[in-house]
Amino acid sequence: MLPDIYLPRRAWLIVGLLWVVGCLNYLDRVMLITMRLSIKEAIPMTDAQFGLLTTVFLLVYSVLCPLGGFLADRYSCSRIIIFSLCAWSGITWLTAHATTFSELLVSRALMGVSEACYLPAAGALIANYHKNATRSLANGIHLSGVMVGSGLGGLGGLLAEKYSWSFAFQLFGVIGVVYSAILIAFLRDLPVETSATRGSPASAGAPEPAIRLIDSLRSLFSRGHFILALLFWALLGITSWAFTGWMPTYLSEHFNLPQGKAGLIATGFIYSGALVGMVVSGAWADRWSRTHPEGRAWVGLIGLAVCVPCVLLVANTSIQGVAMAGLVVYGLTRAFPDANMMPILFQITDHRYRATALGLLNGCGTLAGGITIYVGGALRDAHVDITRVFYGGAIGLSICALLLWIIRPRTIPAN
Repeated sequence: MLPDIYLPRRAWLIVGLLWVVGCLNYLDRVMLITMRLSIKEAIPMTDAQFGLLTTVFLLVYSVLCPLGGFLADRYSCSRIIIFSLCAWSGITWLTAHATTFSELLVSRALMGVSEACYLPAAGALIANYHKNATRSLANGIHLSGVMVGSGLGGLGGLLAEKYSWSFAFQLFGVIGVVYSAILIAFLRDLPVETSATRGSPASAGAPEPAIRLIDSLRSLFSRGHFILALLFWALLGITSWAFTGWMPTYLSEHFNLPQGKAGLIATGFIYSGALVGMVVSGAWADRWSRTHPEGRAWVGLIGLAVCVPCVLLVANTSIQGVAMAGLVVYGLTRAFPDANMMPILFQITDHRYRATALGLLNGCGTLAGGITIYVGGALRDAHVDITRVFYGGAIGLSICALLLWIIRPRTIPAN
């Protein structure tokens, strides 16, 4: 058997191919928000209705994410990913032709269906190609595409101003169709090592038993560490949304900045740090985990330990430069658990149900984030001091660190 460090020749190609898909997925999510005025001019709607467009997407996405993961486990990760991008491309193009609020709402719900199939399958496919030695780095690079896509979402507003709100959706819909053809040509599942290839005389050539949803759920929820992982990811999503979601408002009010500048500083500094943190923490965790089964968890714990004082620093400083530095370090270290959660999850669950496990985790975190958006608006209406939200976020991050310490894997995975 080859050492864990040796990878199939296509392993990094797979990461590169999926980097683009992740970028497109998240570009679409942010793009709609950045062209709010243009869309409302073309399709009359209230602010509540406009907010409902995102709420419907998040609800459908979070509910169907576990099902998307199961389908990837049951059939084929690569085929589910290709289906997801083809559907995403068609729905993006159709969104451009919506003329009523109802049509736009349906298109966002359908987008939730298409994207729910992607991330669980992508994470499982990366894990299949990248064993313990490179799994965190591969995941971190893939997630960096998600962050680039979030940053590029601002192009939607610019394209809407120069052309029309529908132009951006038409453009990226066509790009998605072209890239779907590339995936069809190059994206493949890693051949599964069966009993026949291992040379087992007793069951040589025997087909692998079909994966059933009830078996997947029974296996996953019978493990206490998996349940704690769901709680960890949901709480991490809540605290992160509470901090980053309120940051533009906080900077604008605390430092008397224009709304646009405050938003650029908040997202630009945090995501710039996170891009670096994804790659750095992935490489560091891979190196540590080759000799220590708890290495990935400890990298995540170190990141969370640095995040807490960064949140408190930003909440209490009166110097704008210090706040910006705190945001960069926060983004850098907040990426540590993100880059390593997928590999940690696969260390504590059955490898047959990787995509289902990731779908449940992602759906749980997204649902928690969506609820947080609503709660944040309610707190704002109640005139709650933003620094109190940040203090609550610091407490939440501390609890996350405790949960991660409890669920840290004790053994190096075999695959």
